[in-house]
Amino acid sequence: MKKTHSGFIAIIGPTNAGKSTLLNQIMGQKVSIVSHKVQTTRTRIRAVKMVNDAQLIFVDTPGVFKPARRLDRAMVGAAMDAIGDADAVLLIVDAKHGITATIKELTGKLANSKMPFFAVINKTDAVKKETLLPIAAELTELAPFREIFMISALKNDGITPLLKSLATVMPESPYLFDPRDQTDVPDTLYLAELTREKIYKYVHQELPYRIHVVTEKVETAPDGVLEIYQKIVVANDNHKKIVVGKGGAQLQQIGTAARHDMQDQWGVNARLHLFVRVEKDWENKRENYEEQGLEFKK
Repeated sequence: MKKTHSGFIAIIGPTNAGKSTLLNQIMGQKVSIVSHKVQTTRTRIRAVKMVNDAQLIFVDTPGVFKPARRLDRAMVGAAMDAIGDADAVLLIVDAKHGITATIKELTGKLANSKMPFFAVINKTDAVKKETLLPIAAELTELAPFREIFMISALKNDGITPLLKSLATVMPESPYLFDPRDQTDVPDTLYLAELTREKIYKYVHQELPYRIHVVTEKVETAPDGVLEIYQKIVVANDNHKKIVVGKGGAQLQQIGTAARHDMQDQWGVNARLHLFVRVEKDWENKRENYEEQGLEFKK
């Protein structure tokens, strides 16, 4: 009988280092939201990639940053928990920023770990090549990485060798997911994330970090069109006005872009119904954390 291998790989790193872009490139489709804004990934998204007979289960974690609010603390806690649960760790370093205090903190946590851990210097397309070797040298001094890769997740450059190396360290195990599956994110959460991504894209104030999207209902209409009902939760009336926009133009733009993504991803016709609700205390409600797979702490 052919031996199979399966294991979890935690993708960790500072905010906006390119973790979500890398995961989407590996999977060949969008499984994690991407934004030019930091702190966008909230959930620990699991995505499954087969490399020959090895099943790689990637866990895309929230970026590590200095937490200020309860939601921030839950996001950073989720990232740290993922390290302990993994069979291998992938540390993403932004080549434009080099070795930051956050990178030093994370390498300190990895240095004494018994699990295999790798470093990825990302965004190599955005810097001069002579800056890359000093970053790699400093990483080598900070922790005994099994390998250090230089990639451009955006350009899909250098990812294949990375996947082959990760496959070699996966433990012998039956497949933990159906090899045909690509992600274990619930459909309702995935749809909500697509809409939240569009809010980040079109609303440029600090508002998006105090926003929550909930998929309340998904049903198929008699004409075969998928009807998707979502509420966008904001903290106050001023935030609601920003999301809705003059004459509802902003909300319409967000909804149209999100609907197109949903149709492209699922290959169906869809109608997206968005409603903006003010819930002043939404960040302190347990159900909003549990829905995203985050730990609610008082």
